Amino acid sequence: MAQETAQTYPFAIEVKGQLDEPWAMTFLPDGRMLVTEKPGQLHIVTQDGEASEPVEGVPEVAYCGQGGLGDVALHPDYAENDLVYLTFAEAGENDTRGAAMGRGTLNLDAMRIDDFEVLWRQDPKVTGCGHYSHKIAFSPDGQYLFLSSGERQKKDPAQDRSSNLGAVLRLTLEGEAAEGNPFYDEGGVTAQIWSYGHRNTLGLAFDEEGTLWQHEMGPKGGDEFQKIEEGENYGWPVVSNGDNYDGSDIPEHDTRPEFRQPDEFWNPVISPSSMIIYDGAMFNAWQGSPLITGLNSRALVQVSLNCEWDNREICEAERYGFENRLREIEQGPDGAVWLLEDERDGEGGRLLKLTPAE
Repeated sequence: MAQETAQTYPFAIEVKGQLDEPWAMTFLPDGRMLVTEKPGQLHIVTQDGEASEPVEGVPEVAYCGQGGLGDVALHPDYAENDLVYLTFAEAGENDTRGAAMGRGTLNLDAMRIDDFEVLWRQDPKVTGCGHYSHKIAFSPDGQYLFLSSGERQKKDPAQDRSSNLGAVLRLTLEGEAAEGNPFYDEGGVTAQIWSYGHRNTLGLAFDEEGTLWQHEMGPKGGDEFQKIEEGENYGWPVVSNGDNYDGSDIPEHDTRPEFRQPDEFWNPVISPSSMIIYDGAMFNAWQGSPLITGLNSRALVQVSLNCEWDNREICEAERYGFENRLREIEQGPDGAVWLLEDERDGEGGRLLKLTPAE
């Protein structure tokens, strides 16, 4: 970011390091970070930006397009069991691929994940290298794992509950369909589904009241932000507030009241890539706000859940421009905000730390 722009913003930016196609990160109890790189590496990174050699025991990934090593998350009882979850693109037969999720025991002394086991897979695997989604959010009570499953740029599976594509899933911590899911009695992968009709969900986070919020990429226009509600159909690809990439029209949400409408949407798009709901001590103005990173928009977007204008409860509140595409956001233990840039012209993506401006 240019210095003159940074001075007008409520934060200072420190460049802490650089990684190869970074995709996701999470903080360990000791303040270090686990950071995934899309080609298939997992690193332990200090808050000074020093990255370890790749952690061993990471699953082999199908690296192409948007696919590779994805999200990383600590088990709710990590302090007792050292379990770490990873999502990744997995190769199938006949040039097909699908997202997968598994877990293993992180051995920090040996820099290795032991006994990694795949717990969940997209079904079916399909051709192509896009829209895996595979973001993880644990319920506040630590009992359930919510997982986003993209529609793999195939559109129609998002309305087909016989697959688990184009959906937000509620699973047990062992990767099974959770009892009480809205379609649990139908069995199979349908039993995993919590909501459906989604395109590409790269942001999934709970607020302090236990409400699950989500953002997803629209097609040519129509990026969405919304509350995730049990059993609801969010309409893709039947409705969208954007158009198809070939310019053909898609009916808007308000033409089909049976589909849940987004609480906020963007035209032109922000290309939302990750999200937190901020609850730290450093930024009072961000308390309780979703913070969303943008790719094409090269922006950090603050959403208000208590919008004071335009007769709406939910709206974009602020937008802060950056030099490069932003891939990931996490809140540090002390309330600082950490960002990963997307890969830029073969030079990797930088690790950035935001603290209040002086």
